[in-house]
Amino acid sequence: MAFMDLGDVRLFHTDDGSGDTTLLLVHGLGSDSHEWVHHIPSLAKRYRVIAADMRGHGYSSAPESGNTPRQMAEDLALLCAALGVESCVAIGHSMGGQIVSHLAVEHPSLVKALVVIDPGYGFAGAIADAFPAMITQMREDTLAVCLRNDQWTATRATPEWLREWHRRRILATPPHVLLEAFEAMFGGPDALGIRSNSDEYLSRRTCPVLTFWFDPAQAEWEAGLLKDPRSKAVTWEGSSHRLHEERPAEFLLVVTNWLRSLQSTTPA
Repeated sequence: MAFMDLGDVRLFHTDDGSGDTTLLLVHGLGSDSHEWVHHIPSLAKRYRVIAADMRGHGYSSAPESGNTPRQMAEDLALLCAALGVESCVAIGHSMGGQIVSHLAVEHPSLVKALVVIDPGYGFAGAIADAFPAMITQMREDTLAVCLRNDQWTATRATPEWLREWHRRRILATPPHVLLEAFEAMFGGPDALGIRSNSDEYLSRRTCPVLTFWFDPAQAEWEAGLLKDPRSKAVTWEGSSHRLHEERPAEFLLVVTNWLRSLQSTTPA
């Protein structure tokens, strides 16, 4: 069954493959689980792979409120319980990095490891200073601001089809969902998008974490927060925000090698 009713929301999800380890794939803001089409076939040969559309995204329903990363994490906890998943490796891109981090902190017995891809947290300086004005502008014309913001996610090496795919996904996401999620990520008093709010909270992630960044400064910052000695921060300079979609084969190689290394080692 591809849909699960979870109280105020109906989540679309796919459940492929089998194995002792379950991977939970979580997309970013204004995207959906189709983001993982390059990865699921390969991963499902070795793992059970669950990929869901977050509330307000893709084929899932769009409640009038509650469209925040914290609530999306709670949705995933309920989904895992309904599917009989007692532990998983949660993999999240962008906003999905916030979602899986909330899941790891609030449900530590569920998440045995994290993979985060250019996650939407820990910004400082001029980037963080720009968020209040962006949120004000989004209240006036949400889609226009989101489409403009999306331009920074690509480089000259990003395929045109990938840019267009994400442009269309943004247009298909209800504006109130985009606004509420973005404001929760970058505007609230406990928004993890702001580094002053994120350091203490992210330090509560005790599981192994594999984090990918295109910005070496961000990678160095997050490396200082990682608790488990098996954690690893990877920098792919020159890649875009969607590095896992631009370089899926290399991404899968790094992730699967790291997951195998977890099976052969124990915390120091």
